[in-house]
Order: sequence, then C-alpha cells, then structure tokens
Amino acid sequence: METGIPFKEESYRIMGACFEVYKEKGCGFLEAVYQECLALEFKRQGIVHDEQPRLHLEYKGEKLSQDYVPDFICFGEIIVEIKAAKQLTDEHRAQAINYLKATGKRLVLLVNFGHHPKLEYERIVL
Repeated sequence: METGIPFKEESYRIMGACFEVYKEKGCGFLEAVYQECLALEFKRQGIVHDEQPRLHLEYKGEKLSQDYVPDFICFGEIIVEIKAAKQLTDEHRAQAINYLKATGKRLVLLVNFGHHPKLEYERIVL
C-alpha cells in the first residue's frame, strides 16, 4: 500500500505551471483564458496532458449518454479542474470528488485563478 502523497512530483510540476500562469495573468479573466494559458504552459514545461478529454460515464454498468469533460488530465492520472471564482466552494469540492469517483482516478488538483491576492488550490485525494 502506497503511503504519502500520491503523484507528489507530478503534482508539484503541475502546480508550478499554475503559479506561472497566475504570475503572468493574475486574476480577473474568464476560465477559458486560464485554460488556454495553462495548456500553453504545460506544453512549454513538458507536462504530459490531455485537454478537455471526453470521459464516458456509467450507471450500474450501463453507459450514459452524458460524458464528463475535465479541464485536463495530466500524466494520465491527475485531474486538473480549474476555476475562475472569488473563492473555492463546497460545490467545487463536491464536483471534484464526483470526478474522482466517476473516473477511478485518485487525485484532483482544484485550482482557482479568480482568487486575489494569490492562486487558490486544493489537493483532493480519494
């Protein structure tokens, strides 16, 4: 059984890219702007990522017509969900937990670019 923080090095690299985007753009833009900037920064830093992949959901073994589209999946294992809100809320956290349950992944990085005066983020592990 693994102890400690899952995907520690990978998540540090991802968060470094997020801090770089926040340093450059600050807060106040729409989420789509941060999405595009972060995709560029991931590419610059060599962070393996899949932007807005369509993931299929099931209910009791049956495929749903609804898909889940996370902002990013990095290194094939880490969901990165970005926000541009005044602050992270319980609704954002619940959404992130549902993403973990739906995908079988173990880690979500919930990153809020809308917070001032600094980037707000949380690691959510299932």
